[in-house]
Amino acid sequence: MITEFSSSNHAKVNSQIKLEDSWKNKLEDEFNLEYLKNLRDFLIAEKTAGKTIYPESNHIFAALNTTPFDDVKVVIIGQDPYHGPNQAHGLSFSVKPSIPHPPSLMNIFKELKQDVGISKKSGDGYLMGWATQGVLLLNAVLTVEAGKANSHQGRGWEIFTDKIVHLINDLRENIVFILWGSYAQKKGAFIDRKKHYVIESPHPSPLSAHRGFLGSKPFSKINTYLESKNKKPIDWSL
Repeated sequence: MITEFSSSNHAKVNSQIKLEDSWKNKLEDEFNLEYLKNLRDFLIAEKTAGKTIYPESNHIFAALNTTPFDDVKVVIIGQDPYHGPNQAHGLSFSVKPSIPHPPSLMNIFKELKQDVGISKKSGDGYLMGWATQGVLLLNAVLTVEAGKANSHQGRGWEIFTDKIVHLINDLRENIVFILWGSYAQKKGAFIDRKKHYVIESPHPSPLSAHRGFLGSKPFSKINTYLESKNKKPIDWSL
């Protein structure tokens, strides 16, 4: 829970953080650093002031809890959670079951069909099936105020998620990093291209998708690379 960042007692913090074990072992020291304590205090203050924060607290770390460190094959970096009601649930670009597709997700699914022939029905934007196969759907910022896009940028989440990307970059090999748009590309600029496969394109947002995202074939490229490294490809239909 986000409100459990505060204890200065190391053992107590470790026992309270709701993280999958492989991530917890690698990130537990972060929760004793000042920036995350300040972030926790900020979120508590926002909630105390009556503001609605997305996603719900038990979904903030859903990307890590769904895709253990050693299972990561692909990392798709988003910016921050959807800020509309009943959308965000802790996985970048994904929405809760039966929720209409936001514009960027619509373009992702348009490219999915063009690339590998898989169609997604309206309301089928829940990407948990990708995450359970090793696709880490990681936003750079893990919370947002309802109705206010990017409202929690600069509060500390970027430091935390940079740490996650660094861990994967440094400790794993042959990971596919998907960097859609300039924001993700700047965040992933340090990724070692000799160890990993990086796919870059414009963002799937309607403002930029037609400038090179559509037609970029990321899904087939991912699976071709995974197969070349003797890894099981992603079943994008799930």
